[in-house]
Amino acid sequence: MAATWVSLVVVLVVAADVNAVENDGYARPCASVHTSSSVVAVGSAVEAVCVIADDCPLLIGHSADVEWRLDDLVLPSSPASDRGHRTHRVVIPSFNHSRATLTCCVLTSPMQIIGGVEIRAGYPPPVPQNLSCQANLSAQESLTCDWEASLQASRLPTKYTLHTHIGDLNRNRTYELPPGVHSYTIPRSDFVLFSEMEIYVKAANQLGEASSAPLTLEPVSSAKFDPPSIARMQAGRFNCLRLRWDLSQHQDWMKDYVSLEVRFKTAESSLWNKILVLRALPKNPVDRCNLLHGTRYVAQIRVRYQQSPWSEWSGSQSAVTMESAPTGLLDTWMRVTGDHMHKQLQMLLFWKPSRRFRANGRNVSYVVSVRKVSSKRGTLCATAGGHCTFQVPRRARKVYIVAENAAGKSSPTQVRIYHPKEHEAIWNVSAAALADGSVLVQWTKIPSAGLLDYVVEWRPKLENALFHVRFELAGKNMSSLVIAGSFEPYKPYGISVYPRFKDGIGRPQTVNAYSLQKAPSMVPKLRIQKNWRSDVELTWDEIPLDQRNGIIRSYTLFYWDETKIVHAAIGDLKKRRTVLTGLNAMVVYDAVLMVSTGGGSRNGSMVHFDIKEMDPVFVAMIAVLSAVLFLLPIIVMVVFCLYKDSMLKVRFWPAVPDPANSSIKRWTSESTQDSMSPWDSEEPNPIYLSHLSVLDVTIKPKKAEEDHSLWSNSAEDTSDLGESLCGSPFLPGLSSANSDSIPYASVIFPAATSPPTQHPHVYLRSESTQPLLESEELHSPKSYQDLAPDGSHGEQCFFGPCAGGEEEEKEAEPAIHWDDFPFLKALAMNDTQGCA
Repeated sequence: MAATWVSLVVVLVVAADVNAVENDGYARPCASVHTSSSVVAVGSAVEAVCVIADDCPLLIGHSADVEWRLDDLVLPSSPASDRGHRTHRVVIPSFNHSRATLTCCVLTSPMQIIGGVEIRAGYPPPVPQNLSCQANLSAQESLTCDWEASLQASRLPTKYTLHTHIGDLNRNRTYELPPGVHSYTIPRSDFVLFSEMEIYVKAANQLGEASSAPLTLEPVSSAKFDPPSIARMQAGRFNCLRLRWDLSQHQDWMKDYVSLEVRFKTAESSLWNKILVLRALPKNPVDRCNLLHGTRYVAQIRVRYQQSPWSEWSGSQSAVTMESAPTGLLDTWMRVTGDHMHKQLQMLLFWKPSRRFRANGRNVSYVVSVRKVSSKRGTLCATAGGHCTFQVPRRARKVYIVAENAAGKSSPTQVRIYHPKEHEAIWNVSAAALADGSVLVQWTKIPSAGLLDYVVEWRPKLENALFHVRFELAGKNMSSLVIAGSFEPYKPYGISVYPRFKDGIGRPQTVNAYSLQKAPSMVPKLRIQKNWRSDVELTWDEIPLDQRNGIIRSYTLFYWDETKIVHAAIGDLKKRRTVLTGLNAMVVYDAVLMVSTGGGSRNGSMVHFDIKEMDPVFVAMIAVLSAVLFLLPIIVMVVFCLYKDSMLKVRFWPAVPDPANSSIKRWTSESTQDSMSPWDSEEPNPIYLSHLSVLDVTIKPKKAEEDHSLWSNSAEDTSDLGESLCGSPFLPGLSSANSDSIPYASVIFPAATSPPTQHPHVYLRSESTQPLLESEELHSPKSYQDLAPDGSHGEQCFFGPCAGGEEEEKEAEPAIHWDDFPFLKALAMNDTQGCA
């Protein structure tokens, strides 16, 4: 590029009379700065020269000492500088600034700027890309062209020009655009619709210029038509639809040259089927055949000329094809519940169209019957929905579903009734939401030869109506299924997987799933359940199902005191509680509960609580413990007394048998020992009835009535005394002051010093209140011992001959009168001979 010397006047900091020379009233600079170019390519070298005027007042009287600066950067001067001629040079090896100022300064006090120049750097203009033009055939016809600039900016102002050339007319046009504008509309007078023209764009800046690739087109071929319209659509032949269409008012003259594209879909579907019609004339209708019978279709059309862009789609029009009887079979799913033993089974049957099923009409209804040929007699239910509940008839093994419309009936779909049986259950079922709003269900396959398939059933948990139930069938070799189309975001769904066998249905496994999750709509309030000395238990209620918005992953409790140090505690998911330990007494704590789901978290309201030094629970626990320790000995004593009641009673209040109502036999050791307590076994000489005591008293002569009156209670029945004594194992002993035996009766003998008398011995019944018991060590008595009339100890035999001999027996026998001894008489009457 040719060198250009540029002299630039720079506004100096110092006053004009200091760094300028006055010449005829005109102030000129003290120096001029020249560069090879004020605009250079980025990274190129720049050379500059500073020429100082001889009459510059700053240098009068002393030499010029010059310094170069690029903005604030000091540059070294070139050795080729000629100070004598006041010419100074500088070379910048690589200029990488977009814009910078190069100044020439004189080193005086202070430093003075005497000249300068601005240098800019950039790139040559990039080649314009993606040039395209589109004609507008509306009321104001035009041709609009646009293009894209390169992503690499030139850093310099770039000027664009649009150039056109029409070969048939040999006409050239150039259109200049403002900098930064990348589009231009050519007026209708500068182009011909059906003549080819060449178009290109040129970009130029101070470093060069570039042109785009030329675009050759026929303007009408680039025209985008307005959306057409469907005038009418109606059912044609057996399974066809016929439609008529029009172009817009300003483009109607092009109706004989355009192509037409039609797309159809059923009213319930989201997928379009397209057909292309070349050179379709509006006066000739378009027929679309091979459609489903009795099905409502929606149609749209669009047009274009040759390779021009397609117009926008027209508005939708719908029509219904002619009806015919339904065809194909249904997909079914049934559940049987109830009492199988009493044959009271309830059947819940679901169905839906299979891939081969065609309703072929509107207002389709379904009839469930026990007969293959449906009739009113065998009909179980009739509905327009997709489910039915009915009582299973006796002996029924199958039911049949028939679809009906105005044109006829479908072939029956056979459903086998599976009675409840124990089968292998499904396991390891999981559900995960996918990005498109569908749900992926996975399970573990069952290795069973009798397995037919799997049934995946789902329903919204907030709805109980059966028409919300959906199901899909999966092959026996499948272990996953993607279900979509019926999931609302942030709503819970229960998904169950059933294994279906040849003779029954296995137990399912159910999981909860969300197609999309977010933070819960609410957070439950915290409650202080228990408060210990340094611990506190916090609980909260369960979030209602309709406000969870996802599966709850965790409860996190954040709490802090006046130090503002935040602590976190994880709550129990099932029990919805957490216990905070190690808290300080007399300190107020703040707490916030955060609930997290798979889609976000939400914080609840803040609560405040503190820990008392002696909280009521702790005080109550101490009081209860003290009371228990105080009452424990008393309770133990009372329980012991109640448990040992019979033993204590015998110990402190001995039981005295009543001779009138009991026999001596029942006073033996076996019976009396039962009334003794085990802890009284250490007593050396327990009391038992064992003998009659002998009293030596002085007897005065009295009447027989008085003598007989000494026997008290002689009228009492003593018939059982003999029998009792015969069974007694104790031996009699002498009555003495040291004896522990309590006599049943006392035998009174006259004193040894009193004169002999002919009166018989007198027996006195004992009036003692002590029990008639004696030690178990004694044995049954064989005779009563008595004192002889002479004062020596003799032996009175009542139970047979005494051991003294036969003479003594004969001498004693006349002296015994049984009437005087009713006690002994009773003994004799009870076969005392057997007691020996």
